[in-house]
Amino acid sequence: MIDLVQSHGGAAETGWWHRVKRHSLGWVAARDAAGLLVGFVNVAWDGGVHAFLLDTKTRGTHQHHGIGTAVVRLAVERARAAGCEWLHVDFEPGLRRFYLDACGFRPTEAGLIRLAEGP
Repeated sequence: MIDLVQSHGGAAETGWWHRVKRHSLGWVAARDAAGLLVGFVNVAWDGGVHAFLLDTKTRGTHQHHGIGTAVVRLAVERARAAGCEWLHVDFEPGLRRFYLDACGFRPTEAGLIRLAEGP
């Protein structure tokens, strides 16, 4: 995961996996023919009917080949099969076409409070 995060300019966080795995319904990973991790999405959940996509990543060298769309679609299928009724995702404006057009999410109204100070 560290290598995947860094492959597109992200800052990997030590201990991330141990913190998030207990809150996850599951995760979807994509690997290339050599076994290199090229895509990932974490499906967090509330233990009930709501699931949340977090940390969607596609290796920088493998972007724009449908990998991100494929991992999100499988996450949608698996969350539905697990009995979830809603799958939420937050995203920056530049990812709107990916999530709404390619992955089938629909826009909704939501609220947000930034709890940490900073940029």
